[in-house]
Amino acid sequence: MTRYLWWLAGAALVALPFVYRSPYPLHILVIILIWSFAYTSWSVMGRFGLVSLGHGGFMGVGAYVTALTWNYGHVSPWIGVPLAVVASAALAALVAYPCFRFRITGHYFALVTLALSGIVLQVITATRDYTGGSLGYTPERYQGGSSLWAFQFGDKTTWYLIALAVWAAGLYVWNRVDRSMLRYALEAISEDEDAAAATGVHVTAEKLKITVLSATMTALAGALYCQYQMFISPDTVSGISVSLQMVFAVVVGGIYVSLGPTIGAVITILLAEILRIGFGTRAVGWDNLVYGVLLILFIIFLPKGILGSILARVRVRR
Repeated sequence: MTRYLWWLAGAALVALPFVYRSPYPLHILVIILIWSFAYTSWSVMGRFGLVSLGHGGFMGVGAYVTALTWNYGHVSPWIGVPLAVVASAALAALVAYPCFRFRITGHYFALVTLALSGIVLQVITATRDYTGGSLGYTPERYQGGSSLWAFQFGDKTTWYLIALAVWAAGLYVWNRVDRSMLRYALEAISEDEDAAAATGVHVTAEKLKITVLSATMTALAGALYCQYQMFISPDTVSGISVSLQMVFAVVVGGIYVSLGPTIGAVITILLAEILRIGFGTRAVGWDNLVYGVLLILFIIFLPKGILGSILARVRVRR
């Protein structure tokens, strides 16, 4: 019965843009789906106690490598995006391997990743002659508008279907990890690294696998956001604020539930839009303040997140 409900929900989501064609709601849905995928990417590793505050850096690498290779090398995003993903994977391995090899864990690991996010932000800002710095950067428009080669589409329906497919792929990866032996190895590591190593688990390798996987997914989200918005800036796709936004959304939605990050994305994106529409420029920066306050409240009163708490109550009643 549950499987049929999933198929029905999927069919409804696919049919939505053909039934309801209003541009602005479709735009909001595309943004929600892209950020849902980014939050799911963080959740893939975050739910195993590997709290990263550097995923804003990976998202920035994905966005800027894609845009720069297109503008300066005329390299199609079909090639530029894989290059961005590989670059993000290399960066993740470069930072994470020494941490895991020398057992830099817990809040020390979080601080290292926080520094990584700040470094990526500073590099983007400092190389303003190439990246536009804090003023932002715009990929060149393909002549004639929409182009499959340039991965640029003017139709919201097309972007919605692309974002929907990527979001579904993210859920698939999350569930595959959840049902794999990697999950049990990582859960054992999060409980006691020494005990896990004694049972034959290669602690460094397993933690590195999930970190690189999470980083590459996040880079893909950044590249997709760049191609859709056709404008990126350090504040929107990189830096500490983006990393903290990911943590907030996942915690609010439910870190141990596959759809938790999606619920978190709905809340964060709608909250930002409500503040923008209701208060305009007077509300600049308010979303981060509200995120912080809500994060504290959720950690205290709903540590499992909204969806996680609902499912826990349903199980208790059964």
